Amino acid sequence: MPNAKILSEKQAIVAELTEKLKGASAGVLVDYKGITVAEDTALRAECRSNELDYAVVKNTLLRFAIKDCGLEEMDEALNGTTSLALSNGDPIAPMRVINKFAKQFNGSKFVIKAGFMDGKVLPLDEVMALAELPAKDVLQAQVLGTMLAPITSLAIVLKAIAEEKGGFVEAEAPAAE
Repeated sequence: MPNAKILSEKQAIVAELTEKLKGASAGVLVDYKGITVAEDTALRAECRSNELDYAVVKNTLLRFAIKDCGLEEMDEALNGTTSLALSNGDPIAPMRVINKFAKQFNGSKFVIKAGFMDGKVLPLDEVMALAELPAKDVLQAQVLGTMLAPITSLAIVLKAIAEEKGGFVEAEAPAAE
């Protein structure tokens, strides 16, 4: 029988994990076995710069938290070493950052085990597909560039026509009375 103090500490950890999972827009579970301290430090710095909450978690404690959040489908991924990356903002960020890091190892010692978004567990192939999407600001820039392309083309054509006709004609300003 566990010590009452230890049991209450574990219950507090489960409660905290549950709140983090409920408040997260998305997250991924990762098998981090075999990465070095330097690689882990680099990953944590990357997570901080992308506003991700990254932590190594105990499978037994996380199992209770995912049950409380209705994410039981991830239970089968809770074996071996497990870390958790969560985002409260950009839902694609944890998948993208972790996948980018996993590519450095060719999937040998840092592997995405499961993921969820908006309270729903995603199949691993969907997690990997979402991980390949560019960042939100890059997507916004691409859309803006697409919207500005016709206007830019029109301006270039009008300028060419004006130069062909002998220059721009300036409208006379109305005289002040």
